[in-house]
Amino acid sequence: MAHYADSEVGTLRTVMLHRPGNELKRLTPRNNDRLLFDGVPWVSRAQEEHDAFAETLRGRGVEVLYLTDLLTETFASEQARAHAISMTLSSLHLGDTLRRYLDQVLTGLSPEELTAYLSAGVRNDEVRGGFGLVTSLLDDQDFLIDPLPNLLFTRDSSVWVRDRATVTSLAMPARARETQLTELIYTEHPRFAGTERIHGWHHEHVEGGDVLLLAPGVIAVGCGERTTPAGAERLARQVFQHGLAHTVLAVPIAQERATMHLDTICTMVDVDKVVMYPNVAHQLQAFTVTMAEPGTDEQDMTLDVSPPEPFLVAAAKAMQIDTLHQIDTGLDPVTAEREQWDDGNNTLALAPRVAVAYERNDETNERLEASGIEVIRIAGSELGSGRGGPRCMSCPISRDPLA
Repeated sequence: MAHYADSEVGTLRTVMLHRPGNELKRLTPRNNDRLLFDGVPWVSRAQEEHDAFAETLRGRGVEVLYLTDLLTETFASEQARAHAISMTLSSLHLGDTLRRYLDQVLTGLSPEELTAYLSAGVRNDEVRGGFGLVTSLLDDQDFLIDPLPNLLFTRDSSVWVRDRATVTSLAMPARARETQLTELIYTEHPRFAGTERIHGWHHEHVEGGDVLLLAPGVIAVGCGERTTPAGAERLARQVFQHGLAHTVLAVPIAQERATMHLDTICTMVDVDKVVMYPNVAHQLQAFTVTMAEPGTDEQDMTLDVSPPEPFLVAAAKAMQIDTLHQIDTGLDPVTAEREQWDDGNNTLALAPRVAVAYERNDETNERLEASGIEVIRIAGSELGSGRGGPRCMSCPISRDPLA
């Protein structure tokens, strides 16, 4: 199948990335917290690091698609452009005068220009019309259309589950528009014609960083700062209804920045191995969710939810393997905490026992190699300022099936 993924470790064939662009140049010490970055990145260096990441993937035979290229190609459709503009200008903070002006401006742009405006945003001091109460009262540096610096993390806005594109629903207001644009690509771009989608940006919050395809038919969903229990239930109902999985593990995680997603705690590096943050590994629990009785639709379905078990135990049972082996981040609690913060757990598997990781996490990478994993090291000193590693920065669209 052209677009298919049933695991985290099947040989990667096609991936969607976003090369850092002008949206990162919008970050300042005044707004970086609101836009979910821990610092103000050196943009040209971030671009160099990302280009090296993409070239590393190509060197391993992976087709690299860029989100903004796909979006520009999608905007060849007048309907797609109108839909994107309408969603972007639905914000209640604009007011009618400014909304009408921006609608006229955006409608007159080329596909390339529209992509640039929607990703990099528009500041109040950049408009040449639509003047009125809103433009008068807002500060010159306030954004009329927010930039989307977190487009870098393409994993969060969509996840492929077998042959379906799961369009997620991002929890933070600064990221809400990302999934709208991603859904537009899957709906309107010719490459994805006929692609069936599940979930969607209008449903309960689920983020791709919380969704791990542990094995064919087995999905783990972290529930914490970004993905809600209701979102996990909605996703479980949908994958069961469409026969995409037989087991969903709902995994509670701490609602804090350091563990914003499940993939900041663990990622798959082989069919039976995870790299995992040891400081929380033995506390991590999972509720096993299965379909007790089917219904006429997903809402009528009856779910069976088991009592919690240790995550590694519940995962091994669901995957029907003896043991899901744990490779620790770091060798001691302090090193583990440092390397977890630096995305040591956030690896991207290119195939079983082959993973891309940030070069700075020396001890984690050494432990991976000692466990038989080939580690492909990449630089990420600037890319990591938004709290995300190689897995966060990549949305696998096609992997060789494991089953």
